[in-house]
Amino acid sequence: MPKVIKVQNLSKAYQLGDFGTGTISRDLERFWARMRGKEDPFLKIGEVNDRAIKGTSDIVWSLKDINFEIEQGDAVGIIGRNGAGKSTLLKVLSRVTSPTSGKVRIKGRMASLLEVGTGFHPELTGRENIYLNGAILGMRKAEIKRRFDEIVDFSGVERYIDTPVKRYSSGMYVRLAFGVAAHLESEILVVDEVLAVGDAEFQKKCLGKMGDMSKGEGRTILFVSHNMGAVKALCKNGIVLNSGQLELSDNMDNAVAKYLADFSNEESTKFTNNQLIWRGITKREFNNTDKIELKLNFFSNSLTEKFYIDFGISKNLSDYVLHLKYECYSYNGLEAGKNGEFSIILSIDPCYLVPADYKMTIYMYDYFKKPILWIENIEVFSISAEKNWGGSKLIPQLDGSVIPPFKIHIEQ
Repeated sequence: MPKVIKVQNLSKAYQLGDFGTGTISRDLERFWARMRGKEDPFLKIGEVNDRAIKGTSDIVWSLKDINFEIEQGDAVGIIGRNGAGKSTLLKVLSRVTSPTSGKVRIKGRMASLLEVGTGFHPELTGRENIYLNGAILGMRKAEIKRRFDEIVDFSGVERYIDTPVKRYSSGMYVRLAFGVAAHLESEILVVDEVLAVGDAEFQKKCLGKMGDMSKGEGRTILFVSHNMGAVKALCKNGIVLNSGQLELSDNMDNAVAKYLADFSNEESTKFTNNQLIWRGITKREFNNTDKIELKLNFFSNSLTEKFYIDFGISKNLSDYVLHLKYECYSYNGLEAGKNGEFSIILSIDPCYLVPADYKMTIYMYDYFKKPILWIENIEVFSISAEKNWGGSKLIPQLDGSVIPPFKIHIEQ
């Protein structure tokens, strides 16, 4: 398949704080370097975009030396934590902002949905904005008119189509904007996290439409989302960004695995007088009916008489599939060991989770909601699909959370 997007050594720098370089001499140095075709001399002191540290430079690289290629018809998921550079990358590809250095080559018309209301004029009606967006994409009025009814039917805002969009809710905005972007004749569709504004039914409808566009129409999709289930369902290939740098460009399963592993390798959040010691679990892969036992060792000299444990298991960093809150009393046979050492042991018997990768989160807090322990997205374990149910192999699922004991038989 031909390459429709080619990114070479792409970098984007931003200056923190007030605009301007601060002195006329620095402005002149930059101007003179630009006139000679040289690199901005002050970009040499730029730092990677790690939002967790203060840093010493007022220039950060939101993107740094990014290289990848995308073929026609590919559905590519772009994932990474907040501040990784995902939205900046899409803005550069959509020509909303220009790169500081590097090249971007795009073959074909591109429709972008980067934030709620992108490309809409608030004073114009929904009908007028459909024609405006089509004209921006270079389409003739007759082409837009031919697709108009499909757009309105898909978005479900027919009653408000002649109302100025400034009176739309954010959900209505996204419905109409996605309908326009998906149905007008562009070869490449770029979608940022905006679908999270819509309801579950509309999100499912959008994912189905994007799947049809990629597989049935040969159009290229770039999709940014923190919902790993949605990304894996739609996308064949994935790009993982971290602090503005490309960590991995591979198939979607490997990309998600890399993204999840980054959380496991992070040092856990600590609070004063508390230290987490995660022992892990001796077994990392289970069948649906296996007993799972999790042990967490920690140190605390601030454990109160009454405290709470909040434990959750999530699938692909999405919503909880299991969530427990437990009220504990330190005087019920619970005594600190040497130097305030404690262990929490959680047993789940049996498990009955659908086949997937899972993360665990645990919070401990006292009666006044003051944190004792607070660790998010720790440790990965997997549920496999090898368990036989009634003599048949369970097929891996993407949807749902749990599988109760069941039997299926066919009668005639």
